[in-house]
Amino acid sequence: MILAQTLAIARNTFREAVRDRVLYNLVAFAVIMIGSALLFGQISIGIHKIIIINIGLSAISMFGLVIAIFLGIGSVHKEIDKRSLYPLLSKPIRRWQFVVGKFAGLNLTLLVNTAVMTAGLWATLFYLMHNYEAQDVSIWAAIYFIVLELILVSALCMFFSCFTTPVLAALYTFLLYFIGSFAQDVRMFATMSENPLIRSLVQFVYYLLPNFSNFRVSAWVSNGQPVAASLIVSNTVYAICYGSVLLLAAALLFSRKDLK
Repeated sequence: MILAQTLAIARNTFREAVRDRVLYNLVAFAVIMIGSALLFGQISIGIHKIIIINIGLSAISMFGLVIAIFLGIGSVHKEIDKRSLYPLLSKPIRRWQFVVGKFAGLNLTLLVNTAVMTAGLWATLFYLMHNYEAQDVSIWAAIYFIVLELILVSALCMFFSCFTTPVLAALYTFLLYFIGSFAQDVRMFATMSENPLIRSLVQFVYYLLPNFSNFRVSAWVSNGQPVAASLIVSNTVYAICYGSVLLLAAALLFSRKDLK
């Protein structure tokens, strides 16, 4: 019963996202951008494949980020603003089910759109190279890391949208994404500091921030380098654990939120 109700919320969230015209425009533009990589590839002799993979993966990540933030920040606030949440919660549905269902529906939308953009990247590669090489399999690892990254972003959006306005939720999510993209630099700064207090404080901030830097492997895969299995496992565990903590915090905040 609980699972069925949660899945129903997820399906409804997915249907609402698919009906959004801005979402279609973002996906279409991402596919066009990946296709335009072919032009740059033809101009750049000898490195066309590297350019296409880099531009393609960057486009998938960038437009996935925009979609995640655009849909995630309004997923809760829109239901409250339209007052469509009140009839839903009047039924035997717990608030945490609403949060989990919204999160699942958002990630289903991101997964579908990532698949569409990925198909555009592979089609461009095949059109240019006329075949695939064995080392191209590492591209799937990079795409998988983008999916994990988007799951974390959507979890951040859900967390902030449960206690603040959509504008501030978008701002906080983007700032954490930007800072988290340089998490390794933050850690390096901690090791360079001679002050034990500053070093401990920076290390604490490093472990508290979402670490998006470990998901960046486009430079490796574009040059045909494999992605270590240990990194795949560690990134998967990290995304599950960090995302679960954020989702749990979001559910707790929403359970205590005054909806009047």
